[in-house]
Amino acid sequence: MVFLTSSLWIRARLTDRFWRKQEVLQHARHFRGRKNRCFSLAYRAVRRAFVYATKARALKKKDMRELWITRVTAATLEHGMKYHHFISGLYKSQVELNRKVLADLAIYEPKTFKSLAALAKRRGQEGLVAAQEAKEPEGIFSRFVQQS
Repeated sequence: MVFLTSSLWIRARLTDRFWRKQEVLQHARHFRGRKNRCFSLAYRAVRRAFVYATKARALKKKDMRELWITRVTAATLEHGMKYHHFISGLYKSQVELNRKVLADLAIYEPKTFKSLAALAKRRGQEGLVAAQEAKEPEGIFSRFVQQS
C-alpha cells in the first residue's frame, strides 16, 4: 500500500496506536486510581513495574540460594560439621551436587544426606593429598568410578 500524503499515512496508523495503548492499559488494569485508566499515567506506572519485576527476578534467585545454604547448614550441624567443611569435602570427593539438591536431600532423604556428610567428613580428615589421589575414603561404600 502506497501513501501519497502524510495525512493518509497518519490515518492508517491510528489503529496501531489504539492497540499499543490498549496493551499498556491492559498491563495497568490492577493498578489503583487513574493509573489504570489514563494512558500517560499508566505508561509510567507499567514501565516502573516492569523495571521492578526485572530486578525482582535476580533477587529471587539470590534469596533461594540463601535459603538452600541455610537448610544445608542446619543439616550439616546436625551431623557435627560446619557448612564450608561439608562443601569442601564433597568437592574433594568429586560429588557435584548443587545447593538446591543438597537442601532437598537434607529435608526429604536424611539417610542419603547422612551418608554424604560421612563421606565429606572422612575426606576432610584424610586431607588434600589423599583426595588428589582419587581413591575412595576407607569405611565408605559407594559406586566410585576411577578416571583414567
